[in-house]
Amino acid sequence: MMTAAIIRPLGEQLPPLRGRVQAEAVLAPQTWFRVGGPAEALVRPADTDDLCDFLRALPHGVPVTVIGAASNLIVRDGGVHGVVVKLARGFGEIVVENDGIIAGAAALDVTVAEYAAAAGLAGLEFLSGIPGTIGGAVAMNAGAYGGDVAACLDWAEIVTRSGELVRRGSHGLGFEYRHSSLPPGGVVVRARFRVRRGEAAAIAARMAEIRASREATQPVRARTGGSTFRNPPAMKAWELIDAAGCRGLTRGAAQVSEKHCNFLINTGGATAADIEGLGEDVRRRVREASGVVLEWEIRRIGVPGTPERAPSSLPHGEELT
Repeated sequence: MMTAAIIRPLGEQLPPLRGRVQAEAVLAPQTWFRVGGPAEALVRPADTDDLCDFLRALPHGVPVTVIGAASNLIVRDGGVHGVVVKLARGFGEIVVENDGIIAGAAALDVTVAEYAAAAGLAGLEFLSGIPGTIGGAVAMNAGAYGGDVAACLDWAEIVTRSGELVRRGSHGLGFEYRHSSLPPGGVVVRARFRVRRGEAAAIAARMAEIRASREATQPVRARTGGSTFRNPPAMKAWELIDAAGCRGLTRGAAQVSEKHCNFLINTGGATAADIEGLGEDVRRRVREASGVVLEWEIRRIGVPGTPERAPSSLPHGEELT
């Protein structure tokens, strides 16, 4: 049974916000795939206090979804019910310390790596190979090129669904491969990473090596969403996909990349259903060929198609400041 909070128009339930609120906000242009339906309400808090106050007052029956750079995300064509939170200005500060880097959740991973390198601090070079934000990196224990968040995170600050700001050490986040155990509905707002002194030339060389490797092996200039499936234990997902004959496979305007077959791309005009459906085709073929069931690494949110839903009490597309 739907709660009274869901039945009431969403606009009537939104608490005051110093940041911005937009009804029926188009999300596709914000995603790397460039697909997907609208957010019923897109909320951009001004700062952590604004986010805490908003979530504390928001009825608990209203769903809350958090997005970052949307580089590893499929927004389904029917859009996202409830509130979509996107952290932007007010969450991007980066502070360099002698033995650590403190970064806001909206800071880009590559920018944090560059700050560390400029200060002669080593240990975060791997972040230069991850196209996302710090909040997303913590939430999914992002990793690449021999490093991951779990190995270098000191602590993360999280706003809970009830609007409380809490700090969790690395040991309290239940890190696993491409996964962390955040409090239900929690929003990462800031994190501190441990670093060590290093040789500036060696740090710069490692980051250049990572950039060159990405350019050479991944479809970085395509409309894509990064690695589609998690690597099974002691296996490489791309090898399983290739062996199942999926390289170049298409569905509508979605395609398995010829360059790196653990990447799906929008060749132009694909829908979210095309992309997700192609991913399921790949999973089926790999299972039939090898018996291995691939798990999605790309996050998928929203509902398929164009569902019936109660109109917002805000005018379509209106943004409140």
